[in-house]
Amino acid sequence: MQPHVALQSVGPVVDLLWGTVLPRVGTIAVTLALGVFLADLAVAFGIVEYIATLSKYLTEPANLPREVGTAILATTASPTAGYGMLAEFRESGVLDDRATLVAVTINTFFGFAQHIFTFYAPVLIPILGLRVGLLYVGARAAISLAITLVGILAGALLLSNRNVDRSRMPEVEDPTEENGTAREKLRDAAASTGEKLRDILPRLLVIYAIVAVLVAWREIPALVTLVGALSESGAAGVVPSLSESVGAFTSAVGLPSAAVGVVAVYTIDTTNGSIVLAPLIENGTFTPRQAVATMLVGGIVSFAVSTFKRSIPFQYGIWGADFGSKVIAVNTTLKIVFIALAVVLLLVP
Repeated sequence: MQPHVALQSVGPVVDLLWGTVLPRVGTIAVTLALGVFLADLAVAFGIVEYIATLSKYLTEPANLPREVGTAILATTASPTAGYGMLAEFRESGVLDDRATLVAVTINTFFGFAQHIFTFYAPVLIPILGLRVGLLYVGARAAISLAITLVGILAGALLLSNRNVDRSRMPEVEDPTEENGTAREKLRDAAASTGEKLRDILPRLLVIYAIVAVLVAWREIPALVTLVGALSESGAAGVVPSLSESVGAFTSAVGLPSAAVGVVAVYTIDTTNGSIVLAPLIENGTFTPRQAVATMLVGGIVSFAVSTFKRSIPFQYGIWGADFGSKVIAVNTTLKIVFIALAVVLLLVP
């Protein structure tokens, strides 16, 4: 009797995995392969650099030298290169601290633009679906653009010749120049695509299968609550009382209770958070706007973790502890303010 019951329980699971999960993951795999390959080609052939051609029209109203536009262009291709160039401008005396902070703020949208080609388009949109994916990317683009516009306005109001000394402009090599033949770039793009797929697809398949089964048995709240608890223990002292604080916020803004766990997963890993969220959109737990708002809330919470893991080492390495702390404070404050504003606008009836 028990083996018969077990087979009856396993049958629907097999049907779910074979009929829903594998086709879904297969579709995502094809889209990922094509998207990642095209994104790698776009970077290799310098297409992403054209996004930064408007940089000179942004730096001049902000009372910054046109050469700062080169750093903004470099940020589109490589944030490390862009920040490194700005650091050289600061160290040589071309920009004082205030002017450098303005330039870093203007960099925001151009740094985001790189991720459209390398992550959002090839990875996130296929997982979330076209409608929710585009809505989320559009929201993040609007947030980044708003921060860049704040930087331009700050430069127009706060900068003058006292903050900029063009006579000290160093000779800075443009690090965005690409080398290699077209065949080498194609080969490198294919290799990069294979590497990314090997990293993403096994994780996607396993997590999507687990989530699909739990959603079918209406046990997703237990999963996300468990992950939330695990994230708290893993980030002890960094993100205290994560579930309680996030739960209070999501409840206050009118998000579903499942948002707490999704935010917890999103805080640990953006891709996994999207994988957990996708079936909840399909079954109607989240509307598209609620889904995007939940991911944005996850972005706010993840700043606490990412600041310690990535921002502090990177910014301190570029600027030193004193000025690096100022850069982190400005970046984090502006992002939280505009993300919170976007969440409110998304959830307005």
